[in-house]
Amino acid sequence: MTEPRHFLFLSSSSRSNGNTEALAQAAAKHLPTGAKQTWLRHADLPLPAFADIRHSGDGIYPVPEGNARRLLEATLAASDIVFVAPVYWYGLPADAKLYLDHWSGWMRVPGYDFRSRMGGKTMWAVTMLSDLDTAQAEPLLGCLQWTAKYLKMNWGGSLLGYGNKPGDVQVDNGALERAKLLFAA
Repeated sequence: MTEPRHFLFLSSSSRSNGNTEALAQAAAKHLPTGAKQTWLRHADLPLPAFADIRHSGDGIYPVPEGNARRLLEATLAASDIVFVAPVYWYGLPADAKLYLDHWSGWMRVPGYDFRSRMGGKTMWAVTMLSDLDTAQAEPLLGCLQWTAKYLKMNWGGSLLGYGNKPGDVQVDNGALERAKLLFAA
């Protein structure tokens, strides 16, 4: 018997309970039967600045502590990583980008086998734009797709919605309909 899927939803919006989280919650209502879900907010688990020490000393990173360790372990425990990230200046919010920067170190922490354990997991994106031109989400989506490819993860797909002020997602009927299908495959 295979284990049920475990979806880790990582919210990186600066606004709690904003449009992006509402859209992700709408999609989560349609997770596969038996799937587990964990929701974490980067604002509640701030990470320290990332220091690239690959080329100094032995290049080995210490075992993370505090919030970094919690995020590392939650990431490894999940089968599916869902970035709940509004488009900020055409890319990921700073908290989500910092989280990805820490992946560079986590790949070099002895005993975690981060890179090999990430292979085969599935990455997803739920994002909101304040413009109807969805091409503006391409840098954010490209960053995540290339990250998934590098780590031999599967790309599950993305869900884009429109919203400028709080509550706008509730009238984006197209995004709410697409939310029902995101995790269906």
